[in-house]
Amino acid sequence: MNIGKIHSIESMGLVDGPGIRVVVFFQGCNLRCSYCHNPDTWVCAGGEEITPQELIKKIVRFKPYFTKAGGGVTFSGGDPLLQPDFLIEISKLCKDNGIHTTLDTSGFGIGRYEEILQYTDLILFDIKHIDREKYRELTARDIDESLKFLETAQKMNKKMWIRHVVVPGITDSEEHIQALTEMIKGLKNVEKVELLPYHLLGVNKYETMGMKYRLEGVPPMDKKLVKEWENKINEEIKLTRH
Repeated sequence: MNIGKIHSIESMGLVDGPGIRVVVFFQGCNLRCSYCHNPDTWVCAGGEEITPQELIKKIVRFKPYFTKAGGGVTFSGGDPLLQPDFLIEISKLCKDNGIHTTLDTSGFGIGRYEEILQYTDLILFDIKHIDREKYRELTARDIDESLKFLETAQKMNKKMWIRHVVVPGITDSEEHIQALTEMIKGLKNVEKVELLPYHLLGVNKYETMGMKYRLEGVPPMDKKLVKEWENKINEEIKLTRH
C-alpha cells in the first residue's frame, strides 16, 4: 500500500498559490537551508502516515470553499518531491476530482519529475541561490538536482511562480538581485516573482530541538526594500513578454 508521511495540513492557505488553498505539508527535506523556519520537517522518518485515499477525502471536504475562490490544493513541505510515489497518486486523485494542483518545491527530489509534473498545474519554485558555491554554503547540498528539475519543468512548459528568500549579507546585494532577475527572464512561463524577506519566526524551533541556528545575529530583512525589488523584477518580466 502507498503510504505518505505528512507533517501537517492547513485548510485555508492564502499565500501558497492562487485563491484559497488546502496546503499539505509533506515530511522530509534533503536541503539544510541556513534560514529554514521548519527544521522539524527535515527528517523523512517523522510525520503522520496516511494513504492517498484518506488524504483526498480530507481535501475534497474543503472543495466547496476553495473552488469558489479559484483555489485548490498545494503540496508543500519539507519537499513533496522526496515522496514521488505518494505525490503522483494523490495528484492523480486531485485531477480526477477536478482540483487545481500546485507544487511548492525547491526542485531537490529523487526523480520521476516528468510523471509528477503531468498532474501539476502550477509550480512554486523556490530559488535558494543562483551561484553554485553559495548555493552549497546556504543549503549544504549541490545545485545540480534542482537544475535538473527546473530543466524538466521548462521542457514541459509548466507555469511557475518564482520564490526567493532575501537574507541580509547573503542574497540582498544589488548585484545578486540583478543577476537573479536576468536568470528569471531566461525562463519560460514565469507568471510572477515573490521575494520573501528573511525573518526570525522559526528560530525558537531550533532552541526547542537543541539545534544550533546558523544565522544567529542576522537581523530581519527590510520588508519595504524587498517589496521594491520584487515590483521591479515583475515589471522587467512583463516587458520581456511583449
